Amino acid sequence: MRLADGLSKLNYQVLMGDDGAEVSEVIYDSRRAEPGTVFVCMVGMKIDSHRFIPQVLEKGTRVFIVEREPDEETMTLLRGTYPEPVTVVRVENARCALAHLSAARFGYPARKMTCIGVTGTKGKTTTTYMIKAILEAAGKKVGLIGTAGAVIGGHTYPTANTTPESYELQRYFAQMAEEGCEYMIMEVSSQGLKMHRVDAIEFDYGLFTNISNDHIGPDEHASFEEYLYYKSKLLNLCRVGLINRDDEHYAQIVRQVEETRMACQEEDESAACYTYALDREADFMANDIQYVSEPDFVGLDFTVSGRYDLEVRVNIPGRFNVYNALAAAAVCSFFDLPKEKVSHALEHLYVNGRMEIVHTSKRCTVIVDYAHNAVSMESLLLTLRDYHPKRLVCVFGCGGNRSKDRRYSMGEIGGRLADLCILTADNSRFEKVEDILADIRGSISKTGGAFIEIPDRREAIEYSIVNAEPGDMIAVIGKGHEDYQEINGVRYPFLDRQVIEEVIAKLEGEKPSSGK
Repeated sequence: MRLADGLSKLNYQVLMGDDGAEVSEVIYDSRRAEPGTVFVCMVGMKIDSHRFIPQVLEKGTRVFIVEREPDEETMTLLRGTYPEPVTVVRVENARCALAHLSAARFGYPARKMTCIGVTGTKGKTTTTYMIKAILEAAGKKVGLIGTAGAVIGGHTYPTANTTPESYELQRYFAQMAEEGCEYMIMEVSSQGLKMHRVDAIEFDYGLFTNISNDHIGPDEHASFEEYLYYKSKLLNLCRVGLINRDDEHYAQIVRQVEETRMACQEEDESAACYTYALDREADFMANDIQYVSEPDFVGLDFTVSGRYDLEVRVNIPGRFNVYNALAAAAVCSFFDLPKEKVSHALEHLYVNGRMEIVHTSKRCTVIVDYAHNAVSMESLLLTLRDYHPKRLVCVFGCGGNRSKDRRYSMGEIGGRLADLCILTADNSRFEKVEDILADIRGSISKTGGAFIEIPDRREAIEYSIVNAEPGDMIAVIGKGHEDYQEINGVRYPFLDRQVIEEVIAKLEGEKPSSGK
């Protein structure tokens, strides 16, 4: 591609050479440098890749994107005599440039699909999988990117972040388009928006599930206001937006979207925003919510009204999953799909590690969930209380080398909302499990709630099931879809669902059913 074509929507300054230079590949990792590549220099929290220009130049790269003018020593090297001319282009934001160059490198693959972005503090993963299930039930081919990885054509590719780097995103989009995907669904994290990973993507639909205090700290967002600002940016990148009208910050979200649009001097009258809600008047509403707990089904029944009419049964418990299912149905209402397909998909949904019912019988119901902070844990336990279990048992720990506040708050919530907490290992990383459990113990003891400690996670899960009383609900939380335990920098195979199935099989004298 011509460099100028990839930068056509950006302001830039040619410091050296010609912006008509031809390049065959875009790189941001100096180790991948070779002739024909354009090296995008980015300033990170720990590494400034401008300092690798000499090494990249030596490997044959002759085109550079920079955020700042290189020092005189580096400029002298760049002005040297080489078989091919050297081009240096300065941009305002190299991450934004990487996104646009990557999209051009792969031929703008997102434009070949209907693109759906989902952001929010909670519910992103579940909602994306609900949308995916509905579309696939209607015979559509779908690609998905999120916390659990990139799902393309029946294969799941691990990703380092919920929203991968822009080059990786465009590479996955290209694979989706090549394999015939008609729809692309992705979780759009606040970090993904802040780090310009989704720049150059024109979303057809953007969905904002909710927002609450989270991801605020030295390596994330400076304040809640900044967090909300970046979350809201998705709604300025889409043609049609849907917002949770019940969220307490709804007015702030709408105001932020309008302010951003005015600041960018955008007057796109085709952009439209719709709302969905359970408690307020909205374009899409859920009514007549019924909590269903049967030996072979635990979930919800409700009806959708407003711009779309639908009878819904969802095989995932919890009021917040009414929001997720309503949001998914609202997005899919724009695609004119057979309603029976929408209903069937939601009734037979499977979301790995998100309010996943691994076992239900007269003995007990066992649920696996990714809840790993105070907000999600409290929401989960309050939800399960709505089903009036005989006892609510919670098996959990906390990750090592993370804020201790999370341990204190989760311990307090567990002691207050569960009938019994079983404290155990999570990803201890480089901390001792005993030290982590001691921090949780300190806060849970203050509540007077019942708890025991079983450091070995497999033993803790087995204890919870073997000692279950008829009517108990057991929530094994914190790891969800993760298939490992991280201890001292090493990841060992471990999947909560698989352990639960093995324990149940041993109790019932049967072979485990899956091990997906």
